[in-house]
Amino acid sequence: MGKSGSAKTLDDSVARAFYVERFDDFLALEQGASLQTSEAYRLDVARFVTYASVKGAKAPTEVGARTLREYVYHLKDIGLAPASIRRNVSAVRSYFRFLLGEGHVVRDPSERLETPKRWRTLPEVLGVDEVEKLLSAPALEEPLAFRDRAMLELAYGAGLRVSEWISLGVRDVMMQDHLVRVFGKGAKERLVPIGRKAIGATAVYLRELRPSLERGEGKGILFLNARGQPMTRMGAWKILRKYVKQAGITKPVSPHTLRHSFATHLLEGGADLRAVQEMLGHVDISTTQIYTHIDREYLRSVHKQFHPRA
Repeated sequence: MGKSGSAKTLDDSVARAFYVERFDDFLALEQGASLQTSEAYRLDVARFVTYASVKGAKAPTEVGARTLREYVYHLKDIGLAPASIRRNVSAVRSYFRFLLGEGHVVRDPSERLETPKRWRTLPEVLGVDEVEKLLSAPALEEPLAFRDRAMLELAYGAGLRVSEWISLGVRDVMMQDHLVRVFGKGAKERLVPIGRKAIGATAVYLRELRPSLERGEGKGILFLNARGQPMTRMGAWKILRKYVKQAGITKPVSPHTLRHSFATHLLEGGADLRAVQEMLGHVDISTTQIYTHIDREYLRSVHKQFHPRA
């Protein structure tokens, strides 16, 4: 077929090592795609191969899922629109299907590659000032204010899933060590540091309110409802919704919003991604990497707002 437009943008040896011309033939002869789509895929794959070779890969067999994830974030960072990134991801998937079909690779690292759709469906993140308003919303005249304040402080302070904060045991809050023991997905245990505010609010609740709520049905669970039973998911939702309204927050806020805010605020403050992964209880760091997207958006907005040449 001769050299295609995509191959010309690459070093010949790199193009050969990554079977770029054969992929061009595959697009032209076997896929039956429109000329416009084929040409776009050629350029997208040439861009990807260039990136992979710069990152040290000498052949497709040396490209793993991590490189592919980093590539998608690279596309975001250079300013590509979500639709263009989705097309690039489709092109890379077609490329690896071709390589797999031809026997050039034995596994497809693009199988679980995320697209920008995942980023756009992230819940709203609260600003630090909004979190402050929310956490101070339970007024002391409220009969269950001590419980509600402790619950919100721990949910945000430890980045907990709603299932985690309603199932915390009294013994799981280790005041002296400034830690909370959390049982996450698959009953995996993790220890998360908590600050003075969360410890103080929990100590007040344990001393002033929980003993009067406990009627023998608490089962050692930290947060009890007005009937003295463990808090339900729906009960936690209602409490959160009540204080979001009282705080005058107009964004849609769910229990998971507090978890997202916890992670985002840590990264904005300069926390290490691995440390945030550990605190959130993510098995795979790629799950935690979605927060670096939010963090980048935050940095861009700061730059735009304050830089004289933005």
